[in-house]
Amino acid sequence: MTTSTPESTFPISNSPRVWLLSSADTPVGISLLRHILAHGDFLVAGIDHQAFESDSYKAKGFKEVLTEIGHYPARKDWQARLKVVALDLRSQAQCQAAVATALHVFGKLDILFCCTSQAVVGAVEELGCPTGTSLVREQFETNFFGPMNMIKAVLPTMRSQHNGHIIVLTGITGHLGTPGLSMYCSSQWALEGFCDSMAYEIAPFNVKLTIVQSSIEIGILTNRVVSAPAMAEYTSEGGHQAPLFRGILDGLLNRLPAIRAQYPNAHLGASSPGEAREGEGEHTSPTASSEAERASGPFLLSRDETVSLIPPLSCAHTEKLVAETVHAITAISGHENPPARHIVGVEGVASVKEKLKIVSEELEEFVDASISVDCERAGDKRARRTSHASSQPDSRGQAKTNSDGWDEQVDHVHPIHEAARVLQAL
Repeated sequence: MTTSTPESTFPISNSPRVWLLSSADTPVGISLLRHILAHGDFLVAGIDHQAFESDSYKAKGFKEVLTEIGHYPARKDWQARLKVVALDLRSQAQCQAAVATALHVFGKLDILFCCTSQAVVGAVEELGCPTGTSLVREQFETNFFGPMNMIKAVLPTMRSQHNGHIIVLTGITGHLGTPGLSMYCSSQWALEGFCDSMAYEIAPFNVKLTIVQSSIEIGILTNRVVSAPAMAEYTSEGGHQAPLFRGILDGLLNRLPAIRAQYPNAHLGASSPGEAREGEGEHTSPTASSEAERASGPFLLSRDETVSLIPPLSCAHTEKLVAETVHAITAISGHENPPARHIVGVEGVASVKEKLKIVSEELEEFVDASISVDCERAGDKRARRTSHASSQPDSRGQAKTNSDGWDEQVDHVHPIHEAARVLQAL
């Protein structure tokens, strides 16, 4: 049974909050913009100025919002609470200017939401050429250094206010390695490591940080996708059997009406690279199954050239896709005690649980080898394991066992404290 996304609810606040969105012209940003303004909050909306000036697919959705605000009387009050700024996160100056605008126009800045991203598709070896190296650098400039610049720009303000909430949108790819998305996953892992470490630094200033891990579809289908030239060795035709994300994404793009309309003849008798063609010369009927549509089409990302595009999703499809993520963001934004990491969606939760289960099982299998390297030191009161199988952690991360388990309880400590203890003992 399909259930609809619950109505978005914002945490209770004594006064309207001021938001800064790093990419308000993305599908997530546009949907969140509507919710923020409808709630009565204030918003500084950062947009891609070059895309906005052009007639690009990315700009159309945001221009429609501006038209709606300007023409509908019920939206007139939104104008006073919205400020649009050009924002390229790769420019530290533009990041600082966006923060200055928020302070000048609205007097404060409560919430930063970073959702700037793009995805480079390709196996590691496909990215080994000079062109691929440039794509990798661009990937990290956008996905890692960009959000880092924006966060660094807001920290002085939030620290002086002794209040603020930084929300960074990543994905479950920050937990799970994905074949064919190695550089995309790497940039997200780097960003999450940066955020996890910084969270300890800013906590004394009452500045919170939350990583929101959305589904892989949010990160890929709602942002720019750049595909490196494909290598024959990484196709089924070349004998490669493991599924790569390139083929999965190509299958999804083949099904989009806008893609099929743009390449009307590409699906006639076409098949994916490496697949045998069946029914040569037969036209695909309008009622063809989803599987047939997936297996036929232009296969834009499988070409021997660099391809850059924003998946042309319909408005209805886009809104349905981002609804869960936007609901999660509005539910935790500005919360007094927000989660450090929030995973969105049933599939995401299941995937991360499975990954953690595998890590835990591997840890258990080789735990004796891990512990055996520890050396006894005088006065060292760390517990020695006699039967790890019977030990279970309690809610505070402490070990509790019966007489066959640990010799004594061990308090959970942060690795930095353990490192300091070891250095002092040398």
